Amino acid sequence: MLPVKAAQPTRRTDRAPERIARVACSKLVVARIRVCPTPSAEPERGRGMRPRSAGRSRSRRHTVAKRTFDIAGALLALALLAPLMIVIALAIFASDPRAGVFFCQRRTGRGGRTFTLYKFRTMRRDADALKEALRHRSEVPWPDFRVPNDPRVTRLGRGLRQTSLDELPQLVNVLLGSMALVGPRPTSFAASTYTLWQTERLTFRPGLTGPWQVRGRQSMDFAERCRLEIAYFRRATLRDDLAILLATVWVVVRRTGTA
Repeated sequence: MLPVKAAQPTRRTDRAPERIARVACSKLVVARIRVCPTPSAEPERGRGMRPRSAGRSRSRRHTVAKRTFDIAGALLALALLAPLMIVIALAIFASDPRAGVFFCQRRTGRGGRTFTLYKFRTMRRDADALKEALRHRSEVPWPDFRVPNDPRVTRLGRGLRQTSLDELPQLVNVLLGSMALVGPRPTSFAASTYTLWQTERLTFRPGLTGPWQVRGRQSMDFAERCRLEIAYFRRATLRDDLAILLATVWVVVRRTGTA
């Protein structure tokens, strides 16, 4: 009688899903480390969820449409406002020919990368040197900075700030692609000063205006501002952006929320 071979143990395949799950979880952890939202700003689950491929397709379409909207809007605004911008530039030059017409500053933009932001100059030439001395008077926690009746602001600059006309050169930033018409306002402090959940705002292109400008610019600290911007830009549409632009005009006319 021939000896019967014992059945060789087969390789277990039930561990394959476990290995796949571990890999997926590790990738998810890495993704959440890069951008970790605050718990209060977690997206809703279940109802209204789209398939992942549909979400990516919608995101690509939205990105292309938003960029087209930004370029068209910036070109139209520059064409209409060019005479006013020339008058402002001449007035700034006449007030202090040695100080320069434009204020150029490195700001933190999308992905934490810095870019040069353009504004009409509204401060004295030694404004940066005086910032540290005025730090104790700031109304908001450092590294954010806001001083009431900032003594560094010139008389002409105060009027430009009240009407937000000092921001008009940022239309050039929009054309260059470093900014959008509507987006989170770029900060003057580095991404390394952000807490982990706040870095989600850096996944969006910074804007000339945004929800912060029309919903409590003077009354929010940086954490509140981040929550507002993250919640808005996760779901924003072009119609929402157009509403923000129109609301910004209304805020400027009423002179509320301006720095």
